[in-house]
Amino acid sequence: MEYKTLSNGIKMPVLGYGVYQVTKEEAERCVSDALEVGYRSIDTAQSYFNEEEVGNAIAKSGIARSNIFLTTKVWIEHYGYDSCKASVEESLKKLKTDYIDLMLLHQPFGDAYGAWRALEEFYEKGILKAIGISNFYADRMVEFASFNRIKPMVNQVECHPFNQQIEAKKWNDKYGIQLEAWAPFGEGRGGLFENPVLKEIAAAHGKSTAQVMLRWHLQRGIVVIPKSTHKERMAENLNVFDFTLTAEEMAKITALDTATSSFFSHQDPAMVEWFVKMVEERKKQQNSSKEKKAW
Repeated sequence: MEYKTLSNGIKMPVLGYGVYQVTKEEAERCVSDALEVGYRSIDTAQSYFNEEEVGNAIAKSGIARSNIFLTTKVWIEHYGYDSCKASVEESLKKLKTDYIDLMLLHQPFGDAYGAWRALEEFYEKGILKAIGISNFYADRMVEFASFNRIKPMVNQVECHPFNQQIEAKKWNDKYGIQLEAWAPFGEGRGGLFENPVLKEIAAAHGKSTAQVMLRWHLQRGIVVIPKSTHKERMAENLNVFDFTLTAEEMAKITALDTATSSFFSHQDPAMVEWFVKMVEERKKQQNSSKEKKAW
């Protein structure tokens, strides 16, 4: 495995396993499979509702905790200083660990500054080995890096051949923030797996289009966390260190960029409202659950 050294000196594997959209029922098995085929970086989040299953898999794996780079993320409803502190402690319990290698703020909304102060304190105590952000566009990233005591070390964003984050990478690089790609395959939207340019390059190297996309990210210096529920594909995704894309091939993939999200824009007011409603609904569900328990 190759590593990226973050701004604070922590080494982060360049390729990990992500469990977004992996169900609670499948998460423990999937993480166990990922660890078995060789992954040593696992990415989860409070909002994925599978932290406990991830923790179970790691605990049962027999692999030393120090050999696993574990990432999770604070969800919006836990923003603010006090709420964030409580949520980090809850994540530690669910993950069955006394430290987390990387903790991210999942979205650029709400009281992110209050939440960040909590992460800074956990970081200084050594409970969080590195802290960062997710889905912060370049303007918000610059603001956040400039007006906090400790700069984020990682920014996890949508990144794939159809949305390459070229300008964002320049700004993150300038501030010493490691860019990490969620949805490195763009979930196959727009026919990405069948794209003729990627298929031609894949054929030239005897690789799959998925492997070509991962290799392209790595050669750009971007950390990737592909997800699959199939063990053989997990192994395939890990097998990308034995070939190199040429400058011409990299340029052909660069030409695929639309600089547009394949999912949604965090700068769309309607989408911001959607996040607000989601948080409100979750709070209602939590309050209802508490009332039932009290009854």
